[in-house]
Amino acid sequence: MNIEDNKVVQFSYQLLDAQGTLIEASDVDKPQLYLHGHNNNMPAIEKALQGKKGGDEITVELSPEEGYGHRDESRLARVPIKHLLHAPKRLTKGLVVNINTESGPVPATILKVGKFNVDLDVNHPLAGQTVTFKINVLDVRDATAEEIEHGHAHGHGGHHH
Repeated sequence: MNIEDNKVVQFSYQLLDAQGTLIEASDVDKPQLYLHGHNNNMPAIEKALQGKKGGDEITVELSPEEGYGHRDESRLARVPIKHLLHAPKRLTKGLVVNINTESGPVPATILKVGKFNVDLDVNHPLAGQTVTFKINVLDVRDATAEEIEHGHAHGHGGHHH
């Protein structure tokens, strides 16, 4: 079965920086799921996966525009420590934390730690970088009516209600 709109795609991936260093990889025992054609993945990745099938492997290089965007120096902020979500007790420069915002949790990198506040870089940690995804398509199936209605894949590796 080929990947097209309203198909649920099960995949594993590796994410590499421009030098080919592994940044992250999906857990082999917990593949990812997404509903194709519903903006649940980066557009360039969905485009590259269009028409592929289970067993296919692809490599997709993403520019900052296609991936995590360009760095925006206006996205630096001083935030009270109490607005950090599930932060460790010892905060250090370079640590990535989540901050609580009106639109939900947002990842940010600590630039400086004070007694009551932290200075944060709210740009995505990979902003400004060209990255490469190595994707292994494990399975493709028809989406259920409920998945299509909800706009995302359900089950292990997908969304849980």
